[in-house]
Order: sequence, then structure tokens, then C-alpha cells
Amino acid sequence: MTLVHVIRHGKPAATWGGADEDPGLDTTGHAQAVAVAEAILALPERPTRVVSSPLRRCRETAEPLARALGVELIIDPRVGEIPTPAALSHEERPAWLKRAFEGRWSEIQGDLDYVAWTQGVAAALREYPGAAVFSHFVALNAAVGVATGRAEVMAFRPDHCSRTVFEIDGDGLILVEKGREAQSQVL
Repeated sequence: MTLVHVIRHGKPAATWGGADEDPGLDTTGHAQAVAVAEAILALPERPTRVVSSPLRRCRETAEPLARALGVELIIDPRVGEIPTPAALSHEERPAWLKRAFEGRWSEIQGDLDYVAWTQGVAAALREYPGAAVFSHFVALNAAVGVATGRAEVMAFRPDHCSRTVFEIDGDGLILVEKGREAQSQVL
């Protein structure tokens, strides 16, 4: 079985859609990053690569694991945050995302085909067998949706530093285990 572990970033210093476009982790988030690295290192089969969204909160969450494994951090924008319409202001982004989560991927209004975006997230994950991939709330929902065939945007509420496991099956993803869920500040 070829697995890929997808970890949501730790608690950021600012919320999504705020004035800081690329917040790092807060104190709790840094502690969560260390804890998830220790949990992954305790697995019987450790990941051999560490991949991250380019955003700072993901990179900072991934760094303790990459250091412990002695591997270079691979940055892949395809596992990054959902692209929001360019015309939206910072203040409008949370409401746009809330509306998106109430519907289906095909119903999201924006600058791109969001069904295709979900497929791009899944394709990126399939390229990293045996890896730990540090990503985002929405990208995790995209991957779970593709793996389970769900059209709804909201598949689950991954907590900060929760680990979701997929099996890579040729051109597909199979959901093995959803990560820990919690209430999120996203919605």
C-alpha cells in the first residue's frame, strides 16, 4: 500500500482572509508542528519526503519534520490555499468562502474551474507516495471530495495539525483515514 499523509497546518497567527496575506504560526501552532512531527516520526513507516504549500503557515508546520528526517522541504503550490477571485477584497474573502462551503465545487463563483482545482490537488498528492504533505483546510476538503466522489465542498473539518491518510491507487486516491476534526475559525 502506497500512502500519502496530508497534514493541515498549525494554528496561524492570523485568520484566513485577514489583512496578513501570509501569516506564520502562533505559539500554539509552533507547538502543534513539533507534536505532529513527533507523531509522524513514531509511525511504523515514516514518510521519506516532506512537501508543503508555499504559504508560511504550512512551511513552518512542515519544518520540524523535514529537519528530523534530514530531508529538504519540497514546495508545491498545487497543495496551497484555494485561489480566491482576484476582485475580492480581504474583507469579502471570508463571506465568499462561507458561501462556497454551503454548496458544491461546481457552484463556486470565481476566476477558475474549482472542480478542476480539486482534481489538481488530488493529482499533486498522487505524485508524492510515501510523503507527508502540509496543506490547508480547503485543499484537504478537495482531496477528500475527490477520493470519496463527493460533490459538496464541505467534506469534513480538519483540525490544525490533523493528519489525513490516503492510499495512492494509480490515477486515484482512496481515503484511508480522516484526520481529527474540530470547529474551525474558517467558517
